Amino acid sequence: MNLGEFGVWQPAYATTPEMAKRIEGLGYTTLWLGGPEPDLSGLDELLGATDHLVVASSIYNIYRGDAAVLAAAYRRIQRSYPDRLLLGLGVGHPEQVGNYRTPMAALNGFLDALDEHGVPHEKRMLAALGSKMLALATERAAGSVPYLVTPEHSRRARAALGSQRILAPEQKVVLESDPERARALARPRIKHPYLGLVNYTNNLRRLGFTDDDLSGDGSDRLIDQLAVHGDTATVARGLRAHLAAGANHVQIQVVGEHSAPHPQMPEVLLQVYDEDTFRIYESLAGALDIAPS
Repeated sequence: MNLGEFGVWQPAYATTPEMAKRIEGLGYTTLWLGGPEPDLSGLDELLGATDHLVVASSIYNIYRGDAAVLAAAYRRIQRSYPDRLLLGLGVGHPEQVGNYRTPMAALNGFLDALDEHGVPHEKRMLAALGSKMLALATERAAGSVPYLVTPEHSRRARAALGSQRILAPEQKVVLESDPERARALARPRIKHPYLGLVNYTNNLRRLGFTDDDLSGDGSDRLIDQLAVHGDTATVARGLRAHLAAGANHVQIQVVGEHSAPHPQMPEVLLQVYDEDTFRIYESLAGALDIAPS
């Protein structure tokens, strides 16, 4: 399975087969989907619209899903599109999940069930932030797909995972040379919901951010590291910093001009995946030396 060095992250609900085809045409080799359905419905169509694109979840929330249903979906897709599906798994957040269990116990139980249903270790990855979860990713998965992290986390994660596991962090980007304008776009996307989720804020504290950085709307220092901004060359350098720190691959999440409020949580702004977004994908592909397919 060839992930390449850079892939595109989009929410599953917003991603169409035509988008997948365009992303592949720009030369990206992996499409990461946030929050796919429990039975991975819709992924068959994305794979069917493309020739070689790897489609991966980032992440599949184990509290929203079911191991038996996921294993059946894995077998269904593997039969039709062999070696083009990667399962990124995560435990969600206590603020968003009822009956939240200890993350390690919950994920170990889910992985036990996947083992029973024959889903191989090399086709699954874990959204690992801290040392215990990184150790679990080393033992029971192909590697880690951490979200809302910095190159410093990539450096630490590589040391924890060793050299044989895949590390594919997510990185937000804003293609905007005016720092104040870039921060104005990125800040509300980071504040809501991420600065209200303890799994993320605990990890950010481990990375050296202070309570002052994490309070209110988030400090400039925090926003600048969680959402790399600038012209295409600057953003490309920020993405490559993860590779230099030990990552194999980087998931690119665009923060652009156009957004819409979440229907249930109006303070959460959702990216609109329009032509402007695809122009950013194209610009970054050129800066990252990604050749069109």
